[in-house]
Amino acid sequence: MDDLFPPFEPDANEPKPRRFKPVPFRMIAPNMITLMALCLGLTAIRLAFEGKFEPAVIAIIVAAVLDGIDGRVARLLKGTSRFGAELDSLADFVNFGCAPALILYGFALHNLRSVGWIVALIFAIAMALRLARFNAMLDDPTRPEWKKDYFVGMPAPAGAMTAMLPLYLHFLGFTFETWAAPVVLAYVLAIALLVVSTVPTYSGKTMGKRVPRGLVLPIFLAGVAIFGIFISFPFEAMVTVSIAYLIGIPFGAAQYRRRARQEAREPLPQPAEL
Repeated sequence: MDDLFPPFEPDANEPKPRRFKPVPFRMIAPNMITLMALCLGLTAIRLAFEGKFEPAVIAIIVAAVLDGIDGRVARLLKGTSRFGAELDSLADFVNFGCAPALILYGFALHNLRSVGWIVALIFAIAMALRLARFNAMLDDPTRPEWKKDYFVGMPAPAGAMTAMLPLYLHFLGFTFETWAAPVVLAYVLAIALLVVSTVPTYSGKTMGKRVPRGLVLPIFLAGVAIFGIFISFPFEAMVTVSIAYLIGIPFGAAQYRRRARQEAREPLPQPAEL
């Protein structure tokens, strides 16, 4: 009987069925950049607990640079995904909400005890609310195309960078004694309100998609010069960038309102006649 019905033996040359579909590397690369930024944010929290505020601030700045890179890499490689978007938001909350709040509390807000801690909580929660609103607006199909050039409120990385302006000044030699803690508290609270506000701020996400050929070499030289300035004078550059960004907010809001009025004056498209 065994000779008539031999046991089934699979062909060794036949490929085995795969249980899981392989993931392209282009989907993994942007998420790796996000995870590296998250590691920097967590390291900044540890450095703040140890009183090493300067390396902690540098870690947040590098995390902000990586946050600006990962999205562009995902779009260039066509590796965007819902998983990456959610991971990016969680990393932003840690890097630009929790870490700066704890750094600022350890630097100056702790002098105000519970009041300082409440403002640190407000800053972190403001970042969480801002990121949740940003994710909700991504799924809004009715939003006009031109509004993608603007954020609603101050974006999380910019909020974190500008909130640490007192630290930049401290690293440059300005002393912040106990009496200055209320000033730092009022400033951090103002940044938190800007983060959750509806003030339009220019995003710049659509910049750089197409560069005129004649501007390629000047852009290279300008990029090298800017990089050299940030390496040689990091905190002087951050003070300049932070103040310039805050001054530019009213101009961005005015441009937004001007474009909104222009859109309102344009006639609605008429339906085609049958």
